[in-house]
Amino acid sequence: MKYLSEYRNIEATQRVLKQIERSVTRPWNIMEICGGQTHGLVKNGLLDLLPEKIRMIHGPGCPVCVTPLSLIDKAIELLDQGVVVCSFGDMIRVPGSKKSLLEAKASGGDLRILYSPLEAVNIARDNPDKEVVFFAVGFETTAPANALSVLHAQKEGLSNYSILVSHVLVPPAMEAILADEFNSINAFLGAGHVCAIMGYKEYHPLVEKYKLPIIITGFEPLDLVQGIQMAVDQLERGDARVQNQYTRVVKEGGNPEAIKVIQRVFEVGDREWRGIGNIPNSGYKITPEFKDYDAEHRFGIDSIRVAENPFCMAGDVLKGLKKPIECPEFGKKCSPANPLGAPMVSSEGACSAYYNFSEHSML
Repeated sequence: MKYLSEYRNIEATQRVLKQIERSVTRPWNIMEICGGQTHGLVKNGLLDLLPEKIRMIHGPGCPVCVTPLSLIDKAIELLDQGVVVCSFGDMIRVPGSKKSLLEAKASGGDLRILYSPLEAVNIARDNPDKEVVFFAVGFETTAPANALSVLHAQKEGLSNYSILVSHVLVPPAMEAILADEFNSINAFLGAGHVCAIMGYKEYHPLVEKYKLPIIITGFEPLDLVQGIQMAVDQLERGDARVQNQYTRVVKEGGNPEAIKVIQRVFEVGDREWRGIGNIPNSGYKITPEFKDYDAEHRFGIDSIRVAENPFCMAGDVLKGLKKPIECPEFGKKCSPANPLGAPMVSSEGACSAYYNFSEHSML
């Protein structure tokens, strides 16, 4: 359990919390960019243990949460066309404009819940008479595996496999948040799993431009409080630089082989974020070389557009402008059993974290 149990050590976590208490002299707003970090903070009660001067703002770092309604509707349209749609489990209950993937499956759609996109390639190989699409959702973290699935399908000569791409990128989202006129963020906790793939060279220009600290952290209690301590120390000194708390996993250059695979299959383009809107150069799209593996192109579904649910405050929650409990529908019309938006049903959603782990869960 080395590198896991020691980062869940209560005494060590309490010591760092006391150091933060001694260091902080004024209010600071720190955004944790990743939904896994949000769940770590809420589930472990760290929000209540931090000094009052530290305000944690929850960011848009949940790829399921920021997948727009139109892409879910596209996946459902594929099911209606008789296509085998494969997906990770955390997507299946996210509501589209009329129904979720799970409801489409209940109506007869051939939805397969998988742990890896390579399983979808195997399904395509074993069922040459069926079209198979993998719903490729995620940040940079899952992009290498999804790109590899395309390369494997090409190598095996499979003409019945494609992916529905919903990959979003963290640094452009951070810049969009910082450029917002209502932004009040003083520092970021960067997502360690994303940086394990991509490294953190892309964060240096953000620090230079906006003059605020970015601390790359992990997800265990000690990771999170150490990251917050590093941010507070910089803020109190008037410093602004990138620091890596997650050194046991993250290197500045990331994983070069994974990056090569991504760049072989994907290129950077504009991407729509649920509740936020279009962010330039904030996502991946399939390169022209692999356009035959692009499900939107293959099935002519790229024109599907739908409006967001007007009763869901997901956009404000994802931008850190509102806490989940500030939504009038939280725990009432919106619950995990009947979600109005993805943040309530995703395993990394802020609304889900508050509903399941905070004192407000009984609302």
